[in-house]
Amino acid sequence: MLSHRIFPHLALATVAIIYGLNYVIAKGVMNDGHLSPFQFILLRVGAGVLLFWLFFSIFIKERIDYKDIPYLILCAACGTAINQLAFFAGLNHTTPIHASLIMTLVPILVLIASRVVIKERITLRKVIGIILGISGAAYLISSGQELSLTNTLIKGDLFILINVTTYGLYLVLVKKMLTKYNAITVVTWLFTIGFFMVLPFGLEGITEVKWHSFDAGVWWAIAYVLIGTTFLTYLLNAVALARVSPSTVSIYIYLQPFIATLASVALGEESLDHIKVLSGILIFAGVYLVSFRPKRT
Repeated sequence: MLSHRIFPHLALATVAIIYGLNYVIAKGVMNDGHLSPFQFILLRVGAGVLLFWLFFSIFIKERIDYKDIPYLILCAACGTAINQLAFFAGLNHTTPIHASLIMTLVPILVLIASRVVIKERITLRKVIGIILGISGAAYLISSGQELSLTNTLIKGDLFILINVTTYGLYLVLVKKMLTKYNAITVVTWLFTIGFFMVLPFGLEGITEVKWHSFDAGVWWAIAYVLIGTTFLTYLLNAVALARVSPSTVSIYIYLQPFIATLASVALGEESLDHIKVLSGILIFAGVYLVSFRPKRT
């Protein structure tokens, strides 16, 4: 059915839009010192636990096999704890442009891991698509920006590389669980396990947060992060990953900087130029080649 083929891609496009808008909506929460990065992670994962358990208890009520718990712990470490902690630790030492460029490696790592772990075929179509996607994203991110390299930046870049590697592994590893259990079941357990992993890092200074000083804009931004970039993105990614390959899920990451740029253009913070247009063409061409295969007659 057409809907069965298209739905995962609509879910992944929605995830890219949510993440892309997140750069504009939520950037002030940590930049203004309202919450530290690790406190924000604890808040995100804690909210995810509550929301997923609520949905799980109402709609699913599926039991997991105890022998799968060690595997779920590994998935939670890669997909919930290590990748988020490493990302924010890396941002403390590197620049957003360095982090964004390293993030473009995700589809490449996913393609390699998929070949090794689940024996996914590496086709010429996918390789060309990833090359186009990474070219467009890198061109958009680096255009007009100054790249530099110092010892501090190298340390931060290594943390971002850990983030990229663990997230890529997560997309491949969790595929096994998503073919066995409902997506809500899997993500509920991932967040529950991940919560205890990030708890020691996020507790520091949590009692000193001045919650009463948050204005309506900050609370709306936090709500967007908790509901949108945490609950909905992980759920939609899991639903899509149950139906398509990890490499297809990963290629949509290239849409995020493009959507963030369009949001900035809409707000008047940036102007639309040939760089953005060409980058968008390359990104969409790459996403199409990796995600959509011609229907066989």
